[in-house]
Amino acid sequence: MFENILPQEVETLRQQENVEVLDVRETHEVALGKIPNALHIPLGQLLTRLNELDRDKTYIVVCHSGGRSALACEWLSERGFQVKNMIGGMMNWEGEIE
Repeated sequence: MFENILPQEVETLRQQENVEVLDVRETHEVALGKIPNALHIPLGQLLTRLNELDRDKTYIVVCHSGGRSALACEWLSERGFQVKNMIGGMMNWEGEIE
């Protein structure tokens, strides 16, 4: 299982050392801007790139509107990762982007 998190909570949590934002959008979507320092792994590549993730971290998973990130959270939590789904995705993000 995983929990949902509001975009406003993400800004505070991502400052913690053991928390990382994971963006699962496609490359052309990320090119329009992403949360600073977010790790980008498109959803379609996620299961083949699990070795890039650290099981000691909590990942806040982000997509465009929250659907793909919820699926990614389901997959990752089933494999023992600690994850949180950002509700509403980048459509609801009001923080800075890079």
